Amino acid sequence: MALTACSIVVTVAAAARSTVPGTPVQSRLPALRPDTLAARYAANHRFITASRRAAHDMGDDGRAGVLGRLARKDRHFLSFSPRGDGQVVEVLGDLAHADRIAVVVPGSDTTVDTFDQLGTVYASLHGGAGALHAEMTKLQPDRKTAVVAWYGYPAPRTMSRDIVSTDRALDGGRRLAGLVGDLRKVNASAPVSLLCHSYGSVVCATALRRMDAPEESSLADVVLFGSPGTGVRSRAGLRTRVPVWAGRGATDWIEGVPHVSLDLLGEQVGFGTDPVTEAFGARIFPAGPGSHSDYLRPGGLPLRNISLIALGRGTEVSDD
Repeated sequence: MALTACSIVVTVAAAARSTVPGTPVQSRLPALRPDTLAARYAANHRFITASRRAAHDMGDDGRAGVLGRLARKDRHFLSFSPRGDGQVVEVLGDLAHADRIAVVVPGSDTTVDTFDQLGTVYASLHGGAGALHAEMTKLQPDRKTAVVAWYGYPAPRTMSRDIVSTDRALDGGRRLAGLVGDLRKVNASAPVSLLCHSYGSVVCATALRRMDAPEESSLADVVLFGSPGTGVRSRAGLRTRVPVWAGRGATDWIEGVPHVSLDLLGEQVGFGTDPVTEAFGARIFPAGPGSHSDYLRPGGLPLRNISLIALGRGTEVSDD
């Protein structure tokens, strides 16, 4: 009963935000190409700024504060929406000229309001992506890298029925496959690594199973961390030729999630085989002693190993 009530409150709050009169409408964005990337960043900056003013005028000071941080001129966004839980796709680094691209795919409870999440900064999508970009640069300063912080799907709430279903991942996988295709239009030569945290690993698995050959040809690696499963029995079910890595911190609570997958009235519930087991068949990387939000903590072992994989240096992952 408590879970249901919580879900209703969340849904009503999101719906209220998405339907308030005066919310600005995004103009048509420039197509994604190397020569239009700056124009797309500028268009999204104008839209975020207008959305911040609208939130302030509506009395939503919390959302206005969030959007004020996103509207800084040194930040760059491929896409943005303020409606409901929102949508934010941020780029760190020079996407058009990068030698390697990493896409961070987040899990549950990600919203436009938690995208920056002041406090435990590395646990937010923006903070984790920033820590990853800094680590990749430190490990290989002579290589240009870009990190995409991709909140491009309606992430489930932990306190909701969606968290045990693949429904949100089906939509997210379609969108993520589209992003990989878009990245090819901007930078066709840079290998792309998908870095998938928690429920985001279910999204990545869905994307892999629907990618066309040109999209998949851009991929270099897939990294699953803090994963509850992928919705398939083994790595073979992902239908990809690229290396698939998996790691889990020693104190990550996700280890206790039941690794089952059931079809209940046509809906898949549960995510199947544990990705860090031999039965799944992924390459295992050491993820240290940390918990569910520690994978991209600056100075941590998992951040170093994930960064090495994203740089194409997977042979160098270690436990120290």
